[in-house]
Amino acid sequence: MKFLLTGLNHRTAPVEVRERIAFAEGALPEALDKLKRRPGVQEGLILSTCNRVEVSVTAEEGVDVEAAVGGFLADARAVDPALVTPYLYSYDGPEAIRHLFRVASSLDSIVVGEPQILGQLKAAYAVAKANGSVSGFLDLLMTRAFNVAKRVRSETEIGQSAVSVSYAAVELAREIFGTLQGKRALVVGAGKMAESAARHLRRAGVSEILVTNRTRARAEALAEDCGGRVIDYERFEEMVPNVDIVLASSGAPHYILTKDQVRAAISKRRNQPMFFIDIAVPRNIDPSVNQIDGAFLYDIDDLGKVVDANLKGRIEVAKDAEDIIGEEVERMMLRLKTREAAPTIVRLQEQLDGWRKGEIDRVRGKLGPLTPQQEEAIEAMTRGLVNKIAHGPISELRKQGTDSNVLDAVRKLFRLGDE
Repeated sequence: MKFLLTGLNHRTAPVEVRERIAFAEGALPEALDKLKRRPGVQEGLILSTCNRVEVSVTAEEGVDVEAAVGGFLADARAVDPALVTPYLYSYDGPEAIRHLFRVASSLDSIVVGEPQILGQLKAAYAVAKANGSVSGFLDLLMTRAFNVAKRVRSETEIGQSAVSVSYAAVELAREIFGTLQGKRALVVGAGKMAESAARHLRRAGVSEILVTNRTRARAEALAEDCGGRVIDYERFEEMVPNVDIVLASSGAPHYILTKDQVRAAISKRRNQPMFFIDIAVPRNIDPSVNQIDGAFLYDIDDLGKVVDANLKGRIEVAKDAEDIIGEEVERMMLRLKTREAAPTIVRLQEQLDGWRKGEIDRVRGKLGPLTPQQEEAIEAMTRGLVNKIAHGPISELRKQGTDSNVLDAVRKLFRLGDE
C-alpha cells in the first residue's frame, strides 16, 4: 500500500489556475467516486479551499499514483492536463504525512496559525467518510492529523499570533482610506470568510454594513451577527455606488461585478475612491477593475503578499511547531511499521507456539506420567526457548515493518505462507 498527496496551492499556482481546479462543496461526492474508480486507488480525500486543492490517496503497490491523480484533476475539472501538471507537487510516505500534518496545523497557510484550514480539512474528511472513500489507513491518518493540530495549538503560541486573510483585507482598507470611521461597506456572500471580514469591518469602525446573499436566510443571520442590514441579492448592484468598500466572497461561478459596472459606480460617486476585496475562488470581481482610476481591487493572492509581512514575528513559534510535527511524523511511521507488520508478527508467534505444542505432544508418551510441577516446568522452558528464537525476527519486523523484502524473508524463513 502506498500513500500519496498531490496538489497545488497559493505558492505553486496563481489564482487563475486554482479557480479552474477548485471543487465546489456539492461536487465533492461525485469527484470522490471518480477518484476511487482510478485503477489501483483504494481510498481518497479531496481538500479544496481558496488557497489549495489537494488529493490524498492510498493505492496498490506498483501503481503510478501521481499520474492517476494528475489525470483525475484534469478530467474532473475538464481542463487540459498541461494547465495542471506544471503547478502540481507530490509527496509520498513520510513526506506526505509531514505535509498533511503541517497543513492541519496551519504551518502551510498564507497566514501561519490561522484556524480556518483545520475546519476545512475536517469538513473534507467528513464528506469523504460519508462517501465511503475513507475507511482504513486514511481514516487513521486524518484522525492523527487533527490531534497533531490540537497539540501544536495548545503547546505553542501559534494561534495567538495568527492573522486572518479577512483581517489583512480590512487593514488594507484602513491604509487606503486612512480611517474606516464613517465608511459604508457591502458584503456579498455569507460564508465563514465573509462572516470574519464583517466582524473585522465592524470593529474597525465602519458605520454601516450591508449584507447580501442568494440565500436570504444566511444573509439575515450574518447581518444579525455583525449588526448589519440585509439587501436583496437582485438589487445589490444598484447599491454599489453608495458604499466605500465592497467585499465579495460568494460562491458564484462568474464575475458578479464587471469593469463597466464598477466604472459606472465610480462615476456616480464623482470619482470618490472605492476599495474592492475579492476573497472568492473563483473570483467574483473582474480583475480589470484595477485599471479604473479610484478603484482599488485586491484578490486572495494580493492579500497573501500583504500578510507575508506579518510572518517574521511568527518564525520562532513556527520552529517550535515544526519540532512537534517532526516528533509526530516519527511516531506515526513507527505506528505504521508496527501496524503493517502486525499480521506477520501474530502469524509468526502462532506458528512457533504451534510447533512448540506439537513437539511436547510428540514426546509426551515417552515421558510417562508428569506431576503438575513438571508440566509447568516444561511449559515454561519451551515458551522461553520460543520467545528467544522469536525475539530477533519480531524486533526486526517492528523496525522494518513497511519493507516488503523483510516481511517476505520472515514469511519464507518460518513458512508462514504454508498451511
